[in-house]
Amino acid sequence: MKAVVFDGKLRVVDDYPEPVAAAQEVIVDVHLAGICQTDIEITRGYMDFRGVLGHEFVGTVRSCGGHEGRPLVGRRVVGEINCVCGQCEMCRMGLSTHCQRRTVLGISGRDGCMAQRVAIPVDNVHRIADGVSDEEAVLVEPLAAAFQVAQQVKLNPRQQSVVIGDGRLGQLIAQVMQSHGVRPLVIGKHAEKLRRLERMGISCLTVDEARPRNDAHLVVEASGSADGFRMAMDYVRSRGTIVLKSTIAADSGINLAPVVVNEITVLGSRCGPFPQAIAALNEGSINLDGLISGSFPLEKAAEAFEAAQRPENLKIVLRNSGGK
Repeated sequence: MKAVVFDGKLRVVDDYPEPVAAAQEVIVDVHLAGICQTDIEITRGYMDFRGVLGHEFVGTVRSCGGHEGRPLVGRRVVGEINCVCGQCEMCRMGLSTHCQRRTVLGISGRDGCMAQRVAIPVDNVHRIADGVSDEEAVLVEPLAAAFQVAQQVKLNPRQQSVVIGDGRLGQLIAQVMQSHGVRPLVIGKHAEKLRRLERMGISCLTVDEARPRNDAHLVVEASGSADGFRMAMDYVRSRGTIVLKSTIAADSGINLAPVVVNEITVLGSRCGPFPQAIAALNEGSINLDGLISGSFPLEKAAEAFEAAQRPENLKIVLRNSGGK
């Protein structure tokens, strides 16, 4: 089958082995696959991953490896990325996204979804309603990551909240916070991206306009850069909280002394609740218009990855000729 492979170099191959479903897995015909910053970082050496890239997708279940998946055959689905054992201490505690033996779709130990087909556990799969388009459904995974913020901290409409970063994740986080009654201030570098949020009634400032005063109770950092974390430190108040969505290199030179002196809480945050994200799509409570900046056929993955790294673009997706 056709697949986007990273083996030290990003390549599209036509003869990648077909995935085989284990007893509790299904095979999904991929319609669309999203390119995430993590995918880009993998091509720079992150996680030392080798194999098929991609973890954001929507597709139709083609077949199943056991009876559990039969009701899903022919259904349109999205899938959670952490494939877990269900038996380790973290799984038993209800923290399966931190499973000690997990594989992660297109990131660690398991081929991803930038291919004509992908194998994924039945328990990871969620059906998508007919009224939700493929272009909306492919955004479920990042939208779930945005909802994770509300799972980890109490969003208080009476407290000042700031989002650092105007990219696709920052855009979704700001909307999720707004849906919880919070009026966040979004700080970003790109005027057009900020205007999209302003049209939804969300306050925005460019980095040049921003005048941080260490008075925010909550700062969500989603810029993807060490500079974003430094700005979060300038905004957060003593005893405030920073939710960190970006992965920042160890040699970034960040000064963590203020975290100690000002007793700031820093929370790492990644995967989130798919049911909440899907419910938001069904209700139309999150505006996804304009989030997809471009669509490329699978065989033009190199061009798509280049486009995904251009600052004017929000989300780039790969489309499969076998999809809708």
